[in-house]
Amino acid sequence: MREHAKIGWMTAFAVACLACFPWAAHAQTAAEWEAQQEAAGNKSDRIMAQAMQHEGLLAQYLAMHHAYDSDHSKAFQLIFGQYISWYLSFLGNYPDAVRTFSVSQPPDPEDNPSPLAANSGYTAQPALDAIPELAKNYRIVLFNEAHNVALTRSLTVQLLSRLRQEGFDYFAAETLSASDTGLSTRGYPTDHSGFYTEEPIYAEMVRTALKLGFKVVAYEAVTPTGNTDVRETEQASNLYQQVFEKDPAARLVVNAGYDHIVKSGVYLDGSSMAEHLSRLTHLPMLSVEQTMLYPRPSSSGDHPYYTAVMKTLKPTSPIVFVNTDGKPWTLRSNYDVSVFFPRERIDRDRPEWLSLGGLRVPYFISADRCQGDYPCLIEARYSDEGPDAIPADRLMLDRVSQIDPGYRINVYTSNQDAPSGNLYLRPGKYHLTFSDGNGRVLHKEDIVVIGASP
Repeated sequence: MREHAKIGWMTAFAVACLACFPWAAHAQTAAEWEAQQEAAGNKSDRIMAQAMQHEGLLAQYLAMHHAYDSDHSKAFQLIFGQYISWYLSFLGNYPDAVRTFSVSQPPDPEDNPSPLAANSGYTAQPALDAIPELAKNYRIVLFNEAHNVALTRSLTVQLLSRLRQEGFDYFAAETLSASDTGLSTRGYPTDHSGFYTEEPIYAEMVRTALKLGFKVVAYEAVTPTGNTDVRETEQASNLYQQVFEKDPAARLVVNAGYDHIVKSGVYLDGSSMAEHLSRLTHLPMLSVEQTMLYPRPSSSGDHPYYTAVMKTLKPTSPIVFVNTDGKPWTLRSNYDVSVFFPRERIDRDRPEWLSLGGLRVPYFISADRCQGDYPCLIEARYSDEGPDAIPADRLMLDRVSQIDPGYRINVYTSNQDAPSGNLYLRPGKYHLTFSDGNGRVLHKEDIVVIGASP
């Protein structure tokens, strides 16, 4: 069974960011709102613990969805809505994961001028090419992600091979558990490897790093505390001890959540992990921001710069801006470079960015093997990995729409008489399993995925 620790930063984050959740502004004071969230957080953890007693990811999600419907309070909707969104991403339902919990990105006085401003000197470049070029001068590259938005992991997966070619040899992921001592030997993550690695794109990130020869490091803090600076300090110390104390010439790639990678400024109770790591290593680090300039469920939640760039340039892959001196543009100066993700294109209710820039291809799946038992979960595992492996992709199909307009959840992939959808897979051999809402396997088969035609 997967381990889960309460996300202690959530209350402080939401109190500090009421403008990000305009529908939550009914709380009369910050203190009252914080108290409501604390109660909602405790309730959410209890529900999560109870749900995880069920066999199978889909069964756990359905139990959580039922609990979510039972409490319509704004604080619970915010806190537990995030938990629901994690599980929706685990199940491969990426559009609804973002709809269920979405943080708006309003303009801020600390924003730098737009890269499209007259005489700015910045031009757009493919992020896949520009970031490795920028990384040449650094020993540490930091990427951040929004935990329920797997899109913000998709570029990192693609960049790992480029960064390996540049000489980076260590990869650290915030979610990994140090107790999974067999990860490197096994070569793939399981339910016991971490929390967010249950999501297939995150699992693919870890799997890819291992296949490329990175030494993979778990660095999450284990000391229980309510002080975020203690957590940031311990994370940085773990990275320093496991990487640079052992290998002073190491070059490190780090994946972390949100503002753990800010290089300056106050971070909640103190300093960020990145600042603590900088003090320990005195090494140059490149901080790549990926959580501000991606498409929100409603364009009203997008940053104005994002709207302008999408309208003007219409990119089809992630981009960054670099000037003639080779300096990258960043929305906020406590990062080095900001990534713009293009607006999503949806095919059969799934985003096409799941192709990972062409590394994977769509593979059509119908629910014929579900034996009329819905919702049905289809999982594709690499044929050379064990049945305990996190799948390369998951697809949840349901014949009947269970959408609740008040809660922005839509737990189906298709409402047709014969539900169907696309898995996104690298060319190769896979084991498919079809399971019901109780974790019972309905069908198994092996498939071969052929690469896209040139």
